[in-house]
Amino acid sequence: MEHIFIITPAAGKTDCTSRILAMAKDLRARHGLTVSCILTKRPGHAAETCRGLLRQGGDYRFYACGGDGTVNEVASAIAGAENAAMTNIPTGTGNDFLKNFACQDRFADAEALWDGPQTALDTIDCNGRLALTVACCGFDAQIAADVHTYGRLPLLSHRGSYIASLGANFLLRGLGHRWAVTVDEERAEGDYTLAAVCNGRFYGGGFLPMPEARMDDGVLNALLVRKVSRLEFLRFVGPYSKGEYRRFPHAARAYTPKELVIEGLEEDLTLCLDGEILSARRAVLRLGAGKVQVFGPAEAFQQGPPVNL
Repeated sequence: MEHIFIITPAAGKTDCTSRILAMAKDLRARHGLTVSCILTKRPGHAAETCRGLLRQGGDYRFYACGGDGTVNEVASAIAGAENAAMTNIPTGTGNDFLKNFACQDRFADAEALWDGPQTALDTIDCNGRLALTVACCGFDAQIAADVHTYGRLPLLSHRGSYIASLGANFLLRGLGHRWAVTVDEERAEGDYTLAAVCNGRFYGGGFLPMPEARMDDGVLNALLVRKVSRLEFLRFVGPYSKGEYRRFPHAARAYTPKELVIEGLEEDLTLCLDGEILSARRAVLRLGAGKVQVFGPAEAFQQGPPVNL
């Protein structure tokens, strides 16, 4: 078994590379493990590295040392692999993936992770790209696309950056997009504010769109929000962030689709997959074909949604 630390120095507001390297060195010395550390140099490098190692054969435990973007890259690379599992040592700003587990603080130390149990988690497939937690489209994706601009400000947390981006988009952009939406075989055209497809529960630094989402149940939970006015949005956003979308049945409708297709009728779609931004005219979202093996402290899998064991 090889233990591979994938380190993203650019994650978060502070470079945690030295701390992670010391942690890996200590793990090697204490337990006689085969440990390697790889620093990412660009977007996509983490995924390329993991795929390259898997092609060589052997068994791997990957430690994604970064934020949700690093988690997304490693998960995308090992989905469906029987000889690889991953965990997350959080050094990013949002770290929404870990909010899905109990005892999140235990993930900060590799000593609590290296021999921990593992479980298989579902993924979201969006046009062949994978998301592990949430794939969103529309207003929320626009916010995510701009959040890093505000994240550079020293006094703002990730949630604060998200709220700042939310405010800027609310004031400067429209809240409606003309889409054709097909839920399984039911197609409708209309104006929508956002769509969120959830495997996990959290995004945007702690926003909770669908509290019923579970990462290991083989089901995707989707929420479509019809276009709302700015006044309606102000009433909606607070409850929405707490998982209370049911208070707005005229605007928000929940689904558990096998397939959700969104087509931009007037412009390309802005999509956000675990914080990674892409653009497409048409998005096809469904359950990913391969599961991702995730390991961590035993306590992480014993309580608290969305992992039910």
